[in-house]
Amino acid sequence: MKKILYIAFLLFSAFGIAQEKQIKLVNANFQNIDEKEFPGAIIATGNVEFEHDGAKMTCDKAIVFPKRNFIQAYGDVYVNQGDTIVQTSKYANYDGNTKKAISWGDVVLKDPQMTLTTDTLHFDREKQIVFYEDHGVIRDSINTLESNLGHYYLETNKFKAQSDVVVTGEDHVLKSNHLDYYTNSGIAYLHGPSTITNEENSIYCEKGYFNTKTNISYFNKNAEIHYSDRIIEGDSLYYDQPIGFASATGNIKITDTINNSVIKGNYAELFELKDSIFITQRAVAISVMEKDSLYMHGDTLFLTGKPEKRILKAFNHVKIFSKDLRGKCDSIYSDQSTGLTFMYRSPVVWAQGNQITGDTIELISNVKTEQMDSLKVYNNAFVVQKDSVGFTQLSGKKLLGKFQNNDLRIVDMLGYSKSIYYVRDEDGKLIGVDKQESNTLKFLIENNEIIEVQAIGNPEAKTYPLKKFPREERYLKGFIWRESEQPLTKEDIFIPDEDGEEKSKENTKKLVQE
Repeated sequence: MKKILYIAFLLFSAFGIAQEKQIKLVNANFQNIDEKEFPGAIIATGNVEFEHDGAKMTCDKAIVFPKRNFIQAYGDVYVNQGDTIVQTSKYANYDGNTKKAISWGDVVLKDPQMTLTTDTLHFDREKQIVFYEDHGVIRDSINTLESNLGHYYLETNKFKAQSDVVVTGEDHVLKSNHLDYYTNSGIAYLHGPSTITNEENSIYCEKGYFNTKTNISYFNKNAEIHYSDRIIEGDSLYYDQPIGFASATGNIKITDTINNSVIKGNYAELFELKDSIFITQRAVAISVMEKDSLYMHGDTLFLTGKPEKRILKAFNHVKIFSKDLRGKCDSIYSDQSTGLTFMYRSPVVWAQGNQITGDTIELISNVKTEQMDSLKVYNNAFVVQKDSVGFTQLSGKKLLGKFQNNDLRIVDMLGYSKSIYYVRDEDGKLIGVDKQESNTLKFLIENNEIIEVQAIGNPEAKTYPLKKFPREERYLKGFIWRESEQPLTKEDIFIPDEDGEEKSKENTKKLVQE
């Protein structure tokens, strides 16, 4: 009788002073006390049920400390908060004053958005935060998230995961050491080095977000998309995987891992289904060749086609640069599978001291050796090489040029060809000026100098001493000296010169007059 009165006194003292803040024991099959082992506590067993500030707890056994407003719960612990949050575990401690709980042993927490499982879970009911510090797993309708550390904010459905974070969906795996994941929207905000992989590609970034429901993502720090045949890098990347579209801005680098080439610029768009990319704003395509690289710039670059049949197009103010070859035109078409490159609209090529022009210029490279093989000029072909006393010139309808070790060595001019050649002896002393006309003319080039001109097929030739060479005959029809337009470094290809050709024509006119 005294024991029952003592228990009743403890309950009255604990719950009567501030009942709205105290844990309320609603039911227990048995209650007793053990002052020796649990001083000041009530031992409740059998269908134990508590209520506190809108939450209910049930368990098999509980040690209740009324003065401390504290519970130790054992066996099939079940917590229900507002019919939306349910938690089960083997054990739990709950402090009614701080509204903080620690649960351990097969902990499972559920809300309408997700299910969280872990071994030990901390629950701050005041702040509506749960967290674990030794591995946990959350599952929602589309993803499974694992991490070593995790905080879940119940009011905002935000999950902050850290240390070995893995988010696995139906068609993606996201790995990071720090991310914020919203279970209601399926969006993951990435903080630090992260990777996203699927069947088509893999993505690396150090900051950004990934919508796991729509597979739309945006990354804005050290972002890379790795495909089977190319890598896209940029300061920021937007990627819509369902429609196969990506856009990139700032310091873009697109590496073709199969064709050994790189495209750079500051804005790009990629269309996966069409195998096409266009890039603008300081755009440049770099083809890596043996002991050299060819740089091609245009206002806009297009890259289309499968890896084995890739086509590169450049439009407006196109310039090319390599150690042995420079060029300029309005537009370029290059087939990387065949090594054919066509230059259109006022094209000019500088190679081994020769200026080569025509209506259209075709460059042919060996796709196996990655060296220049030959070039062709269609209609109004013209070659100029500057001599100390004048200009060696060769004009005709069509031109065929042959390279050896990336050096232009042989030039064949076809179709009523004309030439002006300053002949020198072995010591470089001027002998005279040779002027020829023939159906075909051949130039032989060595050490960047024209060393011989051969006429084929009924040539008409005449050699003049320099002083007797008529000034009005020193320039063939169509002669234009475009030296000022030549890019001398790879940075020069970005220098705009929209009226460069017109200035060259004006300078040439003055040169001829002088």
